[in-house]
Amino acid sequence: MSSIPIALTIAGSDSGGGAGIQADLKSMSANRVYAASVITALTAQNTLGVDAIHDVPTDFIRAQMDAVFSDLDVDAVKVGMLSQSAIIDVVADGLSRWKAKNIVVDPVMVAASGDPLIADEAVETLKQELFPLATLVTPNLHEAARLTEMPVAATDDEVRNQALLISRENQGVGVLVKGGHAEADTSRDFLVWEGSEFWFQTDRIDTSNTHGTGCSLSSAIAANLALGMSPPEAVDAAKQWLTRAISAADTLNIGKGHGPVHHFIDFWKEDL
Repeated sequence: MSSIPIALTIAGSDSGGGAGIQADLKSMSANRVYAASVITALTAQNTLGVDAIHDVPTDFIRAQMDAVFSDLDVDAVKVGMLSQSAIIDVVADGLSRWKAKNIVVDPVMVAASGDPLIADEAVETLKQELFPLATLVTPNLHEAARLTEMPVAATDDEVRNQALLISRENQGVGVLVKGGHAEADTSRDFLVWEGSEFWFQTDRIDTSNTHGTGCSLSSAIAANLALGMSPPEAVDAAKQWLTRAISAADTLNIGKGHGPVHHFIDFWKEDL
């Protein structure tokens, strides 16, 4: 047993450092766990958008997973960008073989810039192969709509109904629908977990620097699960941390587009 909890991120790399693997590692570290990684894709990306994607060969993804799990006592796993069905298959196989626990699946489908990050046929593979292994699935409003083949939820009832549908269709998996993309004065997320329902609400921060918020939240949740929190506790703590990180995002002034959040707001001095 490691002296410090270990969380693993399995996701794509963001060369700009604001989302993907880089945001995951920062988020996990900021939430006080040791962070390891398996890279599934390389993106040529910055705060303005995604210019190119290069998928990592599946045999090398498998090798990375085997290297991590054979040596490290992994307490939680966050799964992010998996762009192709073959990649989803090899990740699901590795998680099953190594009996991974506390798996948070963030079904990354579209970048904040609007660029697609997953092939259409891979969405069904994601639902069939990976969701049954998950402790928690964390779609945003647009991803929840795609998973349920419904319009983007515009009301609390629609958010709740889509979350419950995703849970029912996937063996009762826990589902957190993130409401950060809604046009409202507050940011409201809905969680269904083991038959119980929870709403999490924070004030909306007036900033355009929100690149990587979905990656950061799911990684923070995984870190909190590694620390021994229950899923509702993990979500609540992660959302409170992310709100602080977003509130300080403008102090970083990174890039010419949608900049990253301030992952280390709890540790860095504000006068950067």
